[in-house]
Amino acid sequence: MKTRGGRGPAGRGGGQPGRPRRPARDQARNAAFDIMRAVDERDAYANLLAPRLLRERGLKGRDAALATELAYGTLRGLGTYDAVIDLCSDRRPDPDVHDALRLGAHQLLRMRVPPHAAVGTTVDLVRLRIGAGAAKFVNAVLRKIASRTLDEWIPIVAPDPADDPSGHLAIAHSHPRWIVSAFRDALGGGMEETAELLAADNERPLVTLVARPGRATTAELADAGAEPGRYSPYAAYLTEGDPGRIPAVAETRAAVQDEASQLVALALTRVPLDGRDELWLDMCAGPGGKAGLLDAIAVHGDLASPPFAGSGAGGPEPYRGGARLVAADVQHHRARLVRQTTTDAAVITADGTEPVWRPGTFDRVMLDAPCTGLGALRRRPEARWRRDPGGIAELGRLQRRLLGAALDAVRPGGVVAYVTCSPHLAETRVVVGDVTAGRGDVEQLDARRYLPGVDGLGDGPYAQFWPHRHGTDAMFLALLRRRA
Repeated sequence: MKTRGGRGPAGRGGGQPGRPRRPARDQARNAAFDIMRAVDERDAYANLLAPRLLRERGLKGRDAALATELAYGTLRGLGTYDAVIDLCSDRRPDPDVHDALRLGAHQLLRMRVPPHAAVGTTVDLVRLRIGAGAAKFVNAVLRKIASRTLDEWIPIVAPDPADDPSGHLAIAHSHPRWIVSAFRDALGGGMEETAELLAADNERPLVTLVARPGRATTAELADAGAEPGRYSPYAAYLTEGDPGRIPAVAETRAAVQDEASQLVALALTRVPLDGRDELWLDMCAGPGGKAGLLDAIAVHGDLASPPFAGSGAGGPEPYRGGARLVAADVQHHRARLVRQTTTDAAVITADGTEPVWRPGTFDRVMLDAPCTGLGALRRRPEARWRRDPGGIAELGRLQRRLLGAALDAVRPGGVVAYVTCSPHLAETRVVVGDVTAGRGDVEQLDARRYLPGVDGLGDGPYAQFWPHRHGTDAMFLALLRRRA
């Protein structure tokens, strides 16, 4: 996350000598502040740091929920809040003061915290953690911010939508301009739907669980308080509570997994094959979400999906089990995570671009390619500020190499799923088009055909999920069959 100015002195004094320290430590706001500082100073990932920090500090219930909303909500809204702070500040704040101002702005502009409480608690936090002088400055800036609502601030700090529609959306919905443009292109150019997508990116996502077939059921998750999923027969939504406290999740019979992530794995297993169907590969498997589901289906079969309209009378039958999954990742620590979340898979550390397996070894290959992760900005709020459009070309080269290797790894008649958690055209359609254009042994299947009951996936043959249409991450899927 980028901040302005030099790094401020950590742990500055808490007031003038002889003056009593008035504020008591607000655990939730202190935790949110520490998450913000870790993201800024150490490039920490909020979704990994926050659960551990809350456990270490014993924050539960409302305090844990408040700390999470403060940190995640502030990280999502940085673009908007910084524009307002710039207008209300007469100098560039130090990074630690800047993060406190952002937390205060989030409470004032997007939370139902009374203005006096939002200002007072933030000033107390700054006085305790930074110093009395900084507290006075924060108090003055936040009082200016509190003079208007968010809807009143947007026309002041954002460009005129008639003159600069992308710039307006970038400030209004707190996304870098290049991401706004990329989303607009992927959606076909409509500004209204682009705004809907950006707004959905700023909503807190549901916690979605997967009941791995043969190991857990959605009924078991329902008994633990989860609600049935909308699309995947193995999905359940947890509206509150810690998923780690559910026995099936703690025992890795179930897991947290976005519904689109479940569905792209299911689609790979639903394509009918001629001949053998015994050995599958997850080529970039870490940290193991898709591998966990594929491992269960390979062994036990797709136990919940009914036959669906695909080809032939009645459509293809769901996979009935008996295969073995090989799960590979180039990084050893990620392969270790895959080993922890799978039961029967053979997990190896291997570079997909320099494969250790022979060509034509596998019947089905999942390639969840490394990407920008722009489809999961709801869950990784700081990622939008870390990504740079300059890195897409390098990722594209890796994606092309991996897809070519995946097509070589599958046998004639077998199928490859190319998946990215990004809707950026340079990581999706362009990559698939470039690779397949140079090969005469690849047939592209209509991926939508293997996602029954899911509308709004695009014109095909690709399938593109969207947060604002499906309530999922923006996952992309292409299905490619290797010709004999």
